[in-house]
Amino acid sequence: METITSRQNALLSHLRKLGARRAYREERGEYLCDGAKLLVDALRSGAEVRAAVFSEGVEAPALPESVRAVRVSGELMRSVSPLETPQGVLFTVAMPRRALPERLTGSRYLVLDGVQDPGNLGTILRTADAFFCDGVLLLPGCADVYSPKTVRATMGAVFRQEVWQVGMEELCAKLDEAQLPLYGAALRDDTADVRAVDLRRCAVAVGSEGRGLSEEVLARCDKTIKIPMRARCESLNAAVAAAVLLWEMNRDNPFP
Repeated sequence: METITSRQNALLSHLRKLGARRAYREERGEYLCDGAKLLVDALRSGAEVRAAVFSEGVEAPALPESVRAVRVSGELMRSVSPLETPQGVLFTVAMPRRALPERLTGSRYLVLDGVQDPGNLGTILRTADAFFCDGVLLLPGCADVYSPKTVRATMGAVFRQEVWQVGMEELCAKLDEAQLPLYGAALRDDTADVRAVDLRRCAVAVGSEGRGLSEEVLARCDKTIKIPMRARCESLNAAVAAAVLLWEMNRDNPFP
């Protein structure tokens, strides 16, 4: 394992840029992760880990020969980590080539419209992974899947869950081809109780907590659905709403 002692080292500068700038992540096709547990999860999931940096005194797991392993001081780790309290491990992962499939062959999809909070997005991906979601489709305006905050909130699901960026026209074309209805979590005249709708084969759209679904998405929805709650409560957090809907989509699924 090599040792780095300079703040100006090229690798450390690279890590800072990965943690701070979406455009740089996309240009380099790489993203930054933190934490020993997440590193083990990445390796177990078959993610392409490229470099791993460890603070002094932190034990490194067995790494593939292709991974560049580096040791730094606690002070240097603090200068690089996007966390206020670094966990002692930073590593980079190659962005997977996740082109939208030619045909949607699954039965349960989640569509996110304007979900801009990285913590919400990460939690939704984690929940989608738990509840057998066949894919999460992100319309323009959502948070970056590969920002450090989103990655951290996924708790490893970012290495496993299928997620794609998609435009509205392409999304509708794919859903029509697969004969999958689009249901929106919103209130309008045709809104149905989620418990009364068959969600075993569909795509469900969830909007941001503050704005909800856009008019463009609502215009394309075959039906809107609501989660029943106390009358005095206006709405749920986007991640919580997505969790309830994903559970309902799997109501009849025989969990292992």
